[in-house]
Amino acid sequence: MLLMDLNEQADKEFGCARRRGWLRRLMLRLRGQHASHGIPPSFDEIQRSLRAYNRVRRGRWVVDTEKIVGSVGRRRDFDRCFTPLRASAGDRWKRVDLAFHRGVDLPPVSLYKLGDAYFVLDGNHRVSVARYHRLRTLEADVTEFRSARTENLDSSHATGPEARAA
Repeated sequence: MLLMDLNEQADKEFGCARRRGWLRRLMLRLRGQHASHGIPPSFDEIQRSLRAYNRVRRGRWVVDTEKIVGSVGRRRDFDRCFTPLRASAGDRWKRVDLAFHRGVDLPPVSLYKLGDAYFVLDGNHRVSVARYHRLRTLEADVTEFRSARTENLDSSHATGPEARAA
């Protein structure tokens, strides 16, 4: 039986993750889709289009990793599936992967929530490693952004006839 130390394992897994991303981009091109289709959506653009500037801290939640769709500042470093796109992400990615294999408790990721989607503020590599290992959930500190229109609708519902009758 061939045994591999954890550093070799992390190297192998990072290489595999990069190949997955490369194959995903190749498949997009073969299907005639532009390579930018694989880049995660921009938090700033979606926030602007929804006019969601009201920030509400929601605290610590357990979040489904499939609902994490993008990054606040590093959208060109990872694809939509949080596969690393750049070799420069390797050192950090491997350190997080080593911690995963050793069972080290890492701090929760920081996420922004827009609608049902989450965007990574801090913890892109932790999300990438978790998705690589097919973890379904991650612990996260969540801040929700809501549009003024949503806030107004919520407050008008609270002062509606049902609220007055109570």
